[in-house]
Amino acid sequence: MSRFKNEVLHLQSHVRTLRLGAAGILIVALGLGAGWWSAPRDLTIHVPPDLRSGSTRKWWEVPPESVYAFTFYIFQQLNRWPTDGEEDYSRNLQSLSAYLTPECRTFFQHDYESRRRSGELRKRTRGVYEIPGRGYGDDPDNRVKVVSDQDWIVTLDLNADEYYGAEHIKRALVRYPIKVVRLDMDPELNPFGLVLDCYDGAPQRIVMPATPAPASGKADSPLGDAS
Repeated sequence: MSRFKNEVLHLQSHVRTLRLGAAGILIVALGLGAGWWSAPRDLTIHVPPDLRSGSTRKWWEVPPESVYAFTFYIFQQLNRWPTDGEEDYSRNLQSLSAYLTPECRTFFQHDYESRRRSGELRKRTRGVYEIPGRGYGDDPDNRVKVVSDQDWIVTLDLNADEYYGAEHIKRALVRYPIKVVRLDMDPELNPFGLVLDCYDGAPQRIVMPATPAPASGKADSPLGDAS
């Protein structure tokens, strides 16, 4: 009789062990499910534009090359007036608002209002582009200053051209020191996680070395200012 009793006790003990094991597996599965549910669905990985050599990066780090490319692209789009500055500048501020800090958005809005009142926008077209030989690859050490892993100062040397109809009315070679901060607030509207925080000082006019005059004896002179 004792043999059967011991066998029953052994089976009961085995059942308890299985139950404890099943409970442990359930707890682990719940923990894994919670971790999977809380994990981010998308990760933004900043890859340097130059892919001729390999690059190893922590996924949360933003390399200076990416900061420069972002800054130049957004600033160029902000200053692109393809048809009429009065409409294009306002539309750019609206469409690019996710790439500007609130303070910077207000700064450019005041700039727009000031230019509109003084007649500097109506029927004007405008575009900016890098001065040849003054891009990131030409002098990378002086193009992006790393303040912290959340802040940068980017130096853009740009040529700004403005037209009134077919007439070229302004050409300005300008150095823009632009503050950039990390603000990953709305990935749907701003997948870069970076925003412009306006200028780190007043834009400066660039004086280029004089070039020989054409054979006719006439030379084009730069127009405009550092605005």
